[in-house]
Amino acid sequence: MERPHGLSKQVRFVMSDHKKNDDLGAYWMPFTANKDFKANPRMLESANGIYFKTTEGRDVIDGSSGLWCSALGHNYPQVTEAIREQAGKLDYSTAFQFGHPQAFELANMLADTMPGDLNHIFFTNSGSESVDTALKMALGYHRLNGEGQRTRLIGRVNGYHGVGFGGISVGGMVNNRKFFGAMLPGVDHMPFPYDESMHNSFGQPEGGEHYADKLEELIALHDASTIAAVIVEPAIGSAGVYMPPKGYLERLREITEKHGILLVFDEVITAFGRLGYATASERFSVEPDIITTAKAINNGTVPMGAVAVQSKIYDTFMDKMDGVELFHGYTYSAHPLAVAAAIASQKAFVEEGVYEHVRTHEQYFGEMVHDLGSSKCVTDVRNLGFMSALTFDRMGGKPASLSGNVFQRAYENGLKVRMSGDNIAIAPPLISTKSDIDKIGEIMRKTIQEVG
Repeated sequence: MERPHGLSKQVRFVMSDHKKNDDLGAYWMPFTANKDFKANPRMLESANGIYFKTTEGRDVIDGSSGLWCSALGHNYPQVTEAIREQAGKLDYSTAFQFGHPQAFELANMLADTMPGDLNHIFFTNSGSESVDTALKMALGYHRLNGEGQRTRLIGRVNGYHGVGFGGISVGGMVNNRKFFGAMLPGVDHMPFPYDESMHNSFGQPEGGEHYADKLEELIALHDASTIAAVIVEPAIGSAGVYMPPKGYLERLREITEKHGILLVFDEVITAFGRLGYATASERFSVEPDIITTAKAINNGTVPMGAVAVQSKIYDTFMDKMDGVELFHGYTYSAHPLAVAAAIASQKAFVEEGVYEHVRTHEQYFGEMVHDLGSSKCVTDVRNLGFMSALTFDRMGGKPASLSGNVFQRAYENGLKVRMSGDNIAIAPPLISTKSDIDKIGEIMRKTIQEVG
């Protein structure tokens, strides 16, 4: 592409809209309306604490913790310094047939953090990889136990489990599935455990335990002997923030245990403090067989994920396989920089009392969010911990019309939120104070008045 004399390939923000699109065109952005974005970019240049700074010099509150990642806020000193120091010491080490001490240190830290008997950790680089890893482990576990016919996987309508083929197969979000063929065979889905009777619940809704009984119907259809695992988000995130009805997760655990089916909790969003505990499993007092994590594990600073498994799963592979026990892994598993950031983050969660801080402030945060629900254009409000969402009405029946306007106007007013269909999620860094919560509420109130 020819460029005016002296013009580099750097992005130029003073050019015409058409030229902006030319210079931004090389980057195919994920989960983004690329043409719309490149006509009106939202560029973030730096970040500190709970604030981003735009390329225009405006301060914008990070009301979504990056993408549920930045639990400690941005540029957290101990995490930043850990990455810097590690880069000058050991910048890379393969995890295949070699190790580095910090990887084992972190695995032990995480094992101590996980509930019950989830004592073994496998490192990945993202939530998507964590999910595909967990599914493979479940299939391999049954095969090694002489039940290789257990190949069926059960997900849930509106579930989100990343973008790998395993994740979109067990996931239940239509747009993430419809372009990509038949996906994995032998997958079925439980219904979405939410209805209008649960609208505007503060915390977990009442009366939805019966949704778990739909799993018994699927088991009757397919036979338990064919089912390897059930995977759910204990608190639904990407589909719009929905809390599990009281008794629902307990019932799922009861059913899966009865039939010898592994239960996987996808805690990529909820692990490490989002609900005021190290895991949603701990919050809801339900122990699954496998937990998938990522995002806040190291404050979102270097791509990383981890899968925690019960000892019975790990021991099965160790006892029944010789040589390489699991033919699976990633080039960047336990990457030294990611590990260093995770160790620093995990220490901060404990030493700074981050989980306790969320539990202390979740009522105040929830009241702020539910107060926003008094607007006529808001049709539902949901919350728990530092995790919440508002559902907005539609303009002319068009999906994501009003919520899209709220998303853009909130940014213009100084607040970054997360949009998912007609839903606006508000999930600030876990270090947010009452004053920060007040500011978020003020900007959202102003935004809704202007748009709604």
